Amino acid sequence: MNTYIRIPNTIQSFNNTESRIAKTISGRSVYVLEGEIENPCTEYCFNCNCVMHIHSRQTRSLRHIPFGNTLTELRFIQNRYFCQHCHATRNQLIPFKAKEHFITTELESYAGKLLAFGLTNKEVSEITGLNKNIIKAIDLKRLKDLYTIDGETLIAPEEQARFLGVDEFKLHNGHKYATVIVNLENGHILWIAHGKKKEVVFSFIEHVGEEWMDGVEAVACDMNSDFQEAFEEKCQHIQVVFDYFHIIKNFNDKVISEIRKDEQKRLVSEGRYEEAARLKKTKYILTSSRALLEAKDREGEQGKVIEKSGEIFRRNEVVRKTSYVDLYESLIRENKLLFTVDLIKEKLSAAYALTDEVKMSGAVSEIMVLCHGTGNDHFLWFERLIDRHFEGIIAHATYKISTGRLEGINNKIKTLRRQGYGYPDDDYFFLKLFDASRKVYIRNQKSHKI
Repeated sequence: MNTYIRIPNTIQSFNNTESRIAKTISGRSVYVLEGEIENPCTEYCFNCNCVMHIHSRQTRSLRHIPFGNTLTELRFIQNRYFCQHCHATRNQLIPFKAKEHFITTELESYAGKLLAFGLTNKEVSEITGLNKNIIKAIDLKRLKDLYTIDGETLIAPEEQARFLGVDEFKLHNGHKYATVIVNLENGHILWIAHGKKKEVVFSFIEHVGEEWMDGVEAVACDMNSDFQEAFEEKCQHIQVVFDYFHIIKNFNDKVISEIRKDEQKRLVSEGRYEEAARLKKTKYILTSSRALLEAKDREGEQGKVIEKSGEIFRRNEVVRKTSYVDLYESLIRENKLLFTVDLIKEKLSAAYALTDEVKMSGAVSEIMVLCHGTGNDHFLWFERLIDRHFEGIIAHATYKISTGRLEGINNKIKTLRRQGYGYPDDDYFFLKLFDASRKVYIRNQKSHKI
């Protein structure tokens, strides 16, 4: 027995005459709403403007908005018209059909709203019952309408930015990278392009225009000399700033880690195996700040820390009686180079807290003298690094900006990749990032009503 279902929506020009429940191949229920197109207009030939006659009829099916977990499908007859004068043919216009898919315009709009809310393509596909390729096409059209002018060119920045951030990220395996430029004041991505060379910055400047760039005061970036040289070449008024994160990262990776390895080898070669063993699994301790080590000690005493490389406490059990801070103190007392490492870490932290470029210049110069005095290759490398980037380092005293926003973008990149199981289409991925950077963060947003 058929059950009549009246469509509770705003579909125009469709008259539902009969309904039934069917099953999809996957076993999911679907309401099949049979009907007809209301008030068909007289069709005129697009060649000769003569009245066209019905030549044939065919059954059409369009997927519609689901009712709860039950899918919905419209089924109706579509006429095919024929011009007796010039023999042209055309199909009857379906006013409620999406342009590029066999779905209703309402379902296309509904899927777009779910995507805009933040649901993944897979989740929207499961809700609507549409193929993932259709969902991607709907999302791509939505993003292009929002963030491009002609479907290809990114829109110009919505507002003037005083401070920019620029960084590269790994796009695919095989040393393929992309560069992202961000407005540091609101976190909006302004530009994404393949590569990590000067040309990316040049393309961005051409995109926004020299007048817009005149309003930019400073840009935060890593130690990539290409970015620095590009801004200095095209926009000499913009101050390049190197933040604390990248300086300390270079110091940790290229100085502390290498010195620890060298000292282990030296102690082993001298037969001091016990002292060499004490340096094993201490990278975490040596590269951490005292404040962090003290916090870890407190957590360890409360049984909150799970044992891992370099950590002292495991949950509900003390693994080693020596605390982080005590172990760190013993390490730097026993080794002159490690003591110098500790001294430079403290001076770097103090220098980046200064708000006067002259004072910061003196503090950074002291660090360079300390590095030079050791005669160690790794410290000498760090001295040269500071010397090459000296102006951008001390500029931090005037412009308290960092690449923190870019690290947030990197987290969004990882999240999007994980949710989407990778994005082989780079242009689509870039637009997804563009959109993600403009969303207001809502804690547990999926628990909110759509």
